[in-house]
Amino acid sequence: MTYTIKEVAQKVGLSIYTLRFYDKQGLLPFVMRNTAGYRTFTDSDLSIIHTICCLKNTDMKISDIRQY
Repeated sequence: MTYTIKEVAQKVGLSIYTLRFYDKQGLLPFVMRNTAGYRTFTDSDLSIIHTICCLKNTDMKISDIRQY
């Protein structure tokens, strides 16, 4: 199943802006885009986002999360 960025933002409690930022920072390298160029997220992507949120809650830096 795929989700739009708006659906993902609602599911994980992050803003659309934050999800786009994480994608641009290379934290979501496997997020696909549809034919119109919009990001489409899978259940696997949601798991990665959950992990990123957990790491951010430990005050880990974006660069360290990217390396992790």
